[in-house]
Amino acid sequence: MCGISGIWERDGCTLQDLKRRASAMTQTLSHRGPDDSGVWLSEQAGIAFGQRRLAIIDLSSLGHQPMVSANGRYTITFNGEIYNFRELKAELDRCGVQFRGHSDTEVVVEGFAQWGVKSTITRLNGMFAIAAWDASERQLFLARDRMGEKPLYWAIFDGLVLFGSELKALRAHPGWKPSLNRGAIAAFLRQGYVPGPFTIYEGVYKLPPAGFVKIPRGGGPEVGAYWDLADVVSQGQRSTLRADEEGLVDELEALLHDAVSRRMIADVPLGAFLSGGYDSSTVVALMQKASLRPVRTFTISFENPAFDEAKHAEAVARHLGTDHTTFPVSGADALDVVPKLAEMYDEPFADPSQIPTHIVSALTRKRVTVALSGDGGDELFSGYGRYQSTADVWRSRAKIPLALRRLVSSSICAVPPSTYDSIARHAPYFWRVPRVGQKAHRLAQILSMSSIGSVYYEVFSQNQDKLVKGSQEVRTACWDQDLEVLLPDPVDRMRYLDMCTYLPDDILTKVDRASMAVALEVRVPLLDHRVVEWVWRLPSSQNARARRPKHLLRRVLARHVPDKLVERPKMGFGVPLADWLRGPLRDWAEDLMSETSLGAGDVFYVEAIRSLWAEFLSGDSERDFLIWNILMFQAWHRRWGDASVADTGTRRLASLLN
Repeated sequence: MCGISGIWERDGCTLQDLKRRASAMTQTLSHRGPDDSGVWLSEQAGIAFGQRRLAIIDLSSLGHQPMVSANGRYTITFNGEIYNFRELKAELDRCGVQFRGHSDTEVVVEGFAQWGVKSTITRLNGMFAIAAWDASERQLFLARDRMGEKPLYWAIFDGLVLFGSELKALRAHPGWKPSLNRGAIAAFLRQGYVPGPFTIYEGVYKLPPAGFVKIPRGGGPEVGAYWDLADVVSQGQRSTLRADEEGLVDELEALLHDAVSRRMIADVPLGAFLSGGYDSSTVVALMQKASLRPVRTFTISFENPAFDEAKHAEAVARHLGTDHTTFPVSGADALDVVPKLAEMYDEPFADPSQIPTHIVSALTRKRVTVALSGDGGDELFSGYGRYQSTADVWRSRAKIPLALRRLVSSSICAVPPSTYDSIARHAPYFWRVPRVGQKAHRLAQILSMSSIGSVYYEVFSQNQDKLVKGSQEVRTACWDQDLEVLLPDPVDRMRYLDMCTYLPDDILTKVDRASMAVALEVRVPLLDHRVVEWVWRLPSSQNARARRPKHLLRRVLARHVPDKLVERPKMGFGVPLADWLRGPLRDWAEDLMSETSLGAGDVFYVEAIRSLWAEFLSGDSERDFLIWNILMFQAWHRRWGDASVADTGTRRLASLLN
């Protein structure tokens, strides 16, 4: 695992300037790779690669990057892990390739020399962001893993090409002069993340999952993909799995066992996050099955029982016999993370679970260098409750006349969310639903919607209309009119949309930044592309049973962990946002929500946001996520939009929390 960066000065650059610029860009990523640093450059070509290394496999100097192929044609800088590198190495051995070391990096670069760049990329099973220079053809290649686990940003400014694992690397180059993308700001306020391929800056892009870019010496970039989720879905529908349920469970367990086992290969200490839910428990159960010694597992416990899963994780750990550690975390510990977020996420990012994710990563890093996680299970196996509840309402709405639907919708919305929440507190624990009032209002809105895309776009996001000046929100997969034909089942359609947008741009971005800020490598076995392809071959009825989400995954888990240890309402990895913003974070938020702060950069309609803030402070329980989105933009803008006040703002927040 590493941080990578690079420059191609196509109009030429002195060796001294090239080295200085590449070194400055690479240094910004030191947190991602504390073990080694390298810069490779070619003055003749005007190109330079940089890398900060977190050594995981082949800890010797033979794994140093950037790395040049034995024939001298290809140079790569590579972030990630290749889980089938041993099989690929055996193939290359048979082709007569002589290896100097044992790293997966060398396998990749020699694969380029033997098979070509794109052909090699399609053979890789892993998480990666790769840049490769072809000295013979004088062209640059960029590639990213299929699901978007590892980030890669890139931009072309006239004759200058820049790329890096994080935006801060690109910003370190003196040729960096982009402006804010107002459409991306509007999308961020709605969703809490900037959807790819866009970034918060005009003309700067995220390479999409499975993205493949070739930039020749004398022309523009050729942007494409070497794998396509829509093709996977289409092919899956044409080759649906026909085995009975027991056979499907056998197949899934074998596939997951292989995916997990491959991700346990490391020359450094390894463990896993364990929440006690279906996904992480399945990963840990299969790790323990593959291990000759107790697997090291980690969770955090909170003072507030509404957010604490520690006892469930401990019960699963005891049953499996893992070497388990629970780290107690106080509210003050969580609040201490807030000043670090703008630096950690150098693009606006507002998923509140970024806070506990960073805490568990930082504490886990004290014991191990690699951790496996259960991320991706909800999107793959229809785990989100909103999938089925939305589909139920969607299917039934067609039977109700429009006028009556609107009447029912307005009646539901006439009751404040806080009233529903109060009633729900008297329900038995097992049937309690978090934020039931907000969910009731959102389901009511569905009654008047015209498509699942509209539902996904409008209901499962924050309404930010008329907040950003001069903006036209950037378009994402939600606007694809062909999805209804490709995926007639509404649950499948929402899963697909999440896998295209929410998974790479929110979940995996959060995991990468939160963990790499402390140089912890996180591996995600449920997102092995073979698992993804297999799941999309399942009949919808097998993957998404009406009252039993994740049915097949739970069947696999039940072979290792009794149902009674994991059967409980879905909790998530949340924090008490509203309480914090009205309490210990109030002064910090007031500062960022002041007329002066909101007016900086002439981005927002200040009075509209001030009005939202006042409504929130008066008790509006529907606005906390939108308020947090605005605050995260403001904190980011203060840090990265105006460096002269960034340190002052960070020190102010730190002083308020101490």
